[in-house]
Amino acid sequence: MPTPRVLATQAAEATIDLLRDEHGPLMFHQSGGCCDGSSPMCFTKGEFRIGGNDVWLGQIHGCDFFMSTSQFEYWQHTQLTIDVTKGRGASFSLEIPLGVRFLIRSRLFSEEESKDMAPVLNGEEYLEAA
Repeated sequence: MPTPRVLATQAAEATIDLLRDEHGPLMFHQSGGCCDGSSPMCFTKGEFRIGGNDVWLGQIHGCDFFMSTSQFEYWQHTQLTIDVTKGRGASFSLEIPLGVRFLIRSRLFSEEESKDMAPVLNGEEYLEAA
């Protein structure tokens, strides 16, 4: 089985379940810009427009996870774990009204893991495959 590029903690999965019950299917996007760009943002699936400047990294708890291509250049050698913490983020992400915010914990892939990485798709490839 390929090494996953993105994972979620149990706390993040529990928050995703709450949000999915209220909003339906979800998606995540990690941008490289301002407005809390260091935090993954959760949207109703399809609310954030994906394009050629995005990369699909995989799924967490049944939700597609995307990152801007420029961010991926920096993070491509790391495994991302999505977690949740108390506190209000400064974004448009769906979890904000719950008094929590998603965050990323990262670690470098081992040499062994790097040999069998899960594939990524650019946004256009993802849209064609969907």
